[in-house]
Order: sequence, then structure tokens, then C-alpha cells
Amino acid sequence: MERWDLKPADGGIYSDGWRPGGGGTLDVTSPGDGTVIGTIGIADDADVERAGLRAVDAQKAWGAASYRVRAEVLRKAADALEEIRADVERVLVRESGSLPGKAHHEVEKVIDELREAAGLVTMSQGDILPVEDPTTIGIARRIPVGVVGVIAPWNAPFMLAMRSVAPAIALGNAVIVKPDVKTALSGGAVIAEIFERAGLPAGVLHILPGGPDTGEAVVRSPHTNVISFTGSSAAGKRVGEVAGGLLKRVILELGGNNAFIVMADADLDKAVAAGVGGSFRHQGQICMATGRHLVHESVADEYVERLRAAAAAMRLGDPLAEGTTLGPLINVPQAERVQGIVDAAVADGATVVQGGTHDGVFFAPTVLDGVGIDNPAFQSEIFGPVAPVTRFSTDEEALALANASAYGLSAAIHTRDTARALGFASRLHAGMVAVNGQTIYDAAHIPMGGIGASGNGGRHGGHWNLDEFTYWQWITLPTISG
Repeated sequence: MERWDLKPADGGIYSDGWRPGGGGTLDVTSPGDGTVIGTIGIADDADVERAGLRAVDAQKAWGAASYRVRAEVLRKAADALEEIRADVERVLVRESGSLPGKAHHEVEKVIDELREAAGLVTMSQGDILPVEDPTTIGIARRIPVGVVGVIAPWNAPFMLAMRSVAPAIALGNAVIVKPDVKTALSGGAVIAEIFERAGLPAGVLHILPGGPDTGEAVVRSPHTNVISFTGSSAAGKRVGEVAGGLLKRVILELGGNNAFIVMADADLDKAVAAGVGGSFRHQGQICMATGRHLVHESVADEYVERLRAAAAAMRLGDPLAEGTTLGPLINVPQAERVQGIVDAAVADGATVVQGGTHDGVFFAPTVLDGVGIDNPAFQSEIFGPVAPVTRFSTDEEALALANASAYGLSAAIHTRDTARALGFASRLHAGMVAVNGQTIYDAAHIPMGGIGASGNGGRHGGHWNLDEFTYWQWITLPTISG
């Protein structure tokens, strides 16, 4: 098996190969053990301008390339990732604090995204529509948008960047990726590596790590036509404001405070397993994480006790240490932010059933009971390993609690009555609903996205990507000359 060597990316940005960034360099530190695992370059405004010009030029030829050529590059990128996946998974563990299982899952998802994107090129690219003149036909066809700016987060950096990068490239666009500086290796350098191995022409892909200033430069660039942003709702509002003011299409995949509803007739074994995974997977640092456990009062005591026991059995530590089942938060400020929400929740009347404290980046798996609708733990996207429990007595009360949030990403409902679940789901303010499953579910072929504070209704996945990364062009063509 081939290896991936970090050295080409060391201290650089990727724009027509690796080169120094105008904004200097930054060390990437592992949250698990505090060691420096690499150095990245920081892009400045001049780098963004240069990359934009180059991307516009390179996209012309790439957009005109045969669909077979584009599909083959995507498939080769997937194959290249398979070859170096062991190294990539290790970097994900060290850089983002992922447990090995989560890193393995993330790489699997990226491979799915690449292969699914390869299939986009043979989907219908338009329609023939009637026109008034019978000697003329009307063609509505899809064309590439041009240059797509992708601003990716740190929590699942590889997958959440590739969700936009792969379909955008498959459909003939050039792409500028601005990864988060905390995860610019797994969220940027790896992407450059696999596409370079796959033979993607120079200039089609650029990786420009940086902070908010770099991201805003990508959004404001006259060369980017569409912006795909994944991150917090607060930052997404800023991106939407700037991009909208420039009349650019903007795709916003934002936060979530996802409801997990346990009815009185639920299978508690399944519900507890799904609730534990929903709140504690990747330390709760997932936009689809279970943020609110809404439990019928008749089963709440048993559910809380089982949740507490599961949390108490977890082993907190370095993801690379044997036996670790819960890793670190991304950094100390994030841990302090979560602690602040837990402390505020207790001050508002919630009870800490388990956990509730942190040591540096390591936050103990926490269960809160007695969380009211106005409690900070109910209203906030916590983004940490915290499971707040709120009790209800009727279906209507459960529905009101579930919808009492500005977010609308995902939800789950546990009941043995399927018809009841479907009826309940139709009234939920959520882009995705799982029946007897977790709030965390994603696949490359599904319409992934939220509503409200969770996004602007954009949908990643399958043929829905055509609507995000192509424009419609209308052509009338005379069929009789002279």
C-alpha cells in the first residue's frame, strides 16, 4: 500500500502546486496529545485573487472536457484515497480528535461522495421544451456555474469539504477550498493529494487555508460564482449576507439542535443505543448530533438511568490510546464554551446526572435531566458530549417541544407505531427525520440539508447536486434553415 507524505504540503498552500502562502504559516496541533503534527500555509487576499484568476482560466477547458474524462478523474481520486487511507485516517484522528472508527467512517463517506459524483456526469443535463414556432426547438440545458468557493469546517473536515468539491468538479467547475486552519491537512491537503494523483488538470482545484478574512475574500472574490459554506449558523448568516449582496448563489449547511423523541411505546434498548450514539459520537461535535432528548414521562426515569450508565462506562482520553471511547474536543475554548452552557443549564434548574466537568480539552460525557424549554441546554447547539433530557406527557407537547427551536436540520422519533411516526414526522420542522434511528445519518445519494437556522434549503447529494452546481441555459434552435 502506498503512503501519503505530508512534506509536499508542509508550510504551503495548494494553487498550481504547493507554494508559500502570503499570510505566513501556522502549526497544526493535535488536540489528543498537544503535539504539532504539521505546518500549513495561510492564504492572503493576493493568494485568493491569483487562485480565482487561475481557476477561471482552468475551468474553461475542464468544463468542455468529455464527461468520460471527468468521471474517470473522480473514480481515480477514490482509488487514490483507498491506497493511502491508513495515513489519512491517522491524520484525521490526530488533527480533529476523531476516534479511529469515526475516521474510518469519514474516509468511507468521502469514497462514496467521489464515486457518487462520478455518476452525475451521465444524468440528464436538460430538457427539450415546446416553443411557439413549429420550426424551432427549445433546449433547456445545464452548464457549469464556473468557480465554486467551498468553505469547510473542522468537525468532519474531509467529508464536509468533499460533499461540495466532488460534485462541483464532476459537473465541470473549478473549485477554491478554504479549509479551517485547525484541520487544513485532512480538510485540504488530502484533497489536493488525491486529485493530483487522479490527474485533475492544474488550476481546477485550489486549497487556501486561512481564517475568517481568507474566507470572506473567497466569498467576495469576483471570480467565485457560487459559495458553499458549512459551519455555524452565525457565520453562515454573514456568508449569506455578503454573498447575497453580490448576487451569488449560496449554499448554507449550518448548525442543528436536533430533537430525539422517545414515545411511551418505544423500544428502549434501541432508543438508548441511538440516543447515546446521537449525543456522544465524535464528542457531540456533529451538526446532526442529538441536542435534545424529549422523553415521555412514563419511561423517562428508566431512559435517563440507562443513558447515565452508558455515559459512565465511557473511557475519556487520547483517541490513539487503547480503550478510549470518547476523545477530546477540538480545543480548550470549545471545552470552556460547553462548560459555560452546562453551568448555565444547572443554574436554570437542570440536574447533572452524570459528568458535567472538563479537564482541558477532555469533557466528561454528560447527562442533564429536568431541562426546561427556556433552559440554555435546550436552546443552544452545544457541540459537546452533553445529553439534555426534557420530559413530556402528550404527543402534542412533544411536537411543540421538538419544533421549539430556530434550527431545523434533523430529528428522530422512536415508537412501535409506524403510521404514528410518519404522521408526526410530517409536522416536524426538520429537513431529515429518522424513525427508530439516530439523528445522525448521511449518505452521498440523499438530499442532505436543513431549514431555518440550519440552512437555506440547499440540498447536497445525488441528483440534487445538479441544482447547486449548474446553471440553466435556454437555447432556441431553428430546425429548418433558409
